[in-house]
Amino acid sequence: MTDGMDRPHSPQPGPASGGYGYPQPGQSNPYQPEPAAGQGQGFGPPPVADETFPPPIPETFAPSPTPDWQAMADASESQRKKRRMLAIGGGALAVLLVAGGATFFVLQGGDKPDDKPSASSSGSPTPTGPAKSPTRNPDDDYPTLPGDPNVLRDYNGKTGIALGPGASLGALSMRTEVRFKGAADSYAQGAEAAVDVTRSFSVSTRAYNTTEGGSHMAVSQGDGDSYSFELGFEVVNGKKAWVFRVQTGDKGQAATAQQVVVDNVDTVKKWALLTGTYDAEKKTIALWVDDKQAGQAQVAGIWPGPGPVQLGRARHHGIWSASWEGALDHIRIFDQAINQEQVTALKNNKPGKLKPIHAWLV
Repeated sequence: MTDGMDRPHSPQPGPASGGYGYPQPGQSNPYQPEPAAGQGQGFGPPPVADETFPPPIPETFAPSPTPDWQAMADASESQRKKRRMLAIGGGALAVLLVAGGATFFVLQGGDKPDDKPSASSSGSPTPTGPAKSPTRNPDDDYPTLPGDPNVLRDYNGKTGIALGPGASLGALSMRTEVRFKGAADSYAQGAEAAVDVTRSFSVSTRAYNTTEGGSHMAVSQGDGDSYSFELGFEVVNGKKAWVFRVQTGDKGQAATAQQVVVDNVDTVKKWALLTGTYDAEKKTIALWVDDKQAGQAQVAGIWPGPGPVQLGRARHHGIWSASWEGALDHIRIFDQAINQEQVTALKNNKPGKLKPIHAWLV
């Protein structure tokens, strides 16, 4: 474990160069598009026969159109009310039929992700964490906004996250994950900043990393010149490590970044709960892996850079880089620095009274 930024970030080259933020030469890449028949299979569900994946795009590319976030939120609330009314009416009808001696079966489907493992033979990772509770309202488990399957629904707020062209959703054993291919177009972006980084906060996600080298960020916040915080995987001093890093200086200068690193755990093809915290009163950041604290570092504060929450990438020196390669789920953001007991509760998927201000795919 080390504290302090020991090297600046480098711009991410294009996909063909195999450099920073991209798979290394000769390295398997299970999140790339499925090859043709007879050429082997990678991670993810089998492709549709006529599916065409977009070609690599340069580092500077036009962002996807910004959705109408307020309209999406209103549509989500309207859909939720309709479903509840239908559920109440269906329950009353069931009582009347049973009272009359009728026997019937209610077949329901289509509103929530497939809760059975995918039939794909591509070797998608098996989750190690607890599955969702089967007693939850199916409406609460819907992973995307009604009518827009490309925007992740915020269960505890109003910040939807729109999937980029190279990101996709996958259903596995009563849960849904978002998958990234380690390319410039494989990301997801929120409508706004998810948390005020000048105050205490925590960011947490279950992460599955498939790469051996480079820098790959699962969750970050910021655009413009730099991130404000980033959480993910990186090779530090020649060792594969989980890292939580924050910017303390204006415009994201490398010398003003502070980080907490843990390099004594398995970081490749293993699910891990990563949690980064910032205590504004104590001026400390900390990194937790599963329910164990990796360490902490003293900071002067965190630079409140502009820009929204990001999944699968981070902003470095004015460009997008550190593309994630793997899967994420159970993404939560809190407006407090959570403690050991609360992190353990997250690890066991029993948060109790601990309520995030934003939550996606939980």
